[in-house]
Amino acid sequence: MNKTLSTAATALLLATLAACSSNNGSSSLNQRASDGKAGTSATPAAGKPLDASAAFMQISGKVASAKLSGTVTAANDPNHLLGRPGQYTSKVTFTDSRIKASDVEGTQPGDVERGGAVEVFGSPSDAQVRAKYIQAVTKSLPALTEYDYVNGTALVRVSHDLTPTQAAAYKTAADGLG
Repeated sequence: MNKTLSTAATALLLATLAACSSNNGSSSLNQRASDGKAGTSATPAAGKPLDASAAFMQISGKVASAKLSGTVTAANDPNHLLGRPGQYTSKVTFTDSRIKASDVEGTQPGDVERGGAVEVFGSPSDAQVRAKYIQAVTKSLPALTEYDYVNGTALVRVSHDLTPTQAAAYKTAADGLG
């Protein structure tokens, strides 16, 4: 009976994790750090609304180990969240060269574990809700944590395989969005 209950709970947890997955549909991770700036809106210098590609370009200018690995489209979004009400309006994934290949065996291209993701929302509150959702879904799985940094409409999700000091560079870069 206990084994059946445990198996059912595990299956439910895995299905829930898929709902907050990264680019390829594998499970996402818990929020270890968050810094929201509700009421602010990160925008690129040109005055156009921020998108994930522009946000990543700014971040990678400050974090040299970050390399773009993919752009999420309506056709390849495993979460089916792109453009949905209250969800991200754009998303990119990236790798970080400081993460060892052996640390991410079994993951797929686009997984947050390989580096991270930038998700941009229509409002700062939508970005905060997403970050809190990721934290709530995986709260009971401390081994599956990630660093999440919210600045205005952008949510920067960073792999738990980076040290807190390494991940802090993404927080600093995210603080400079806009």
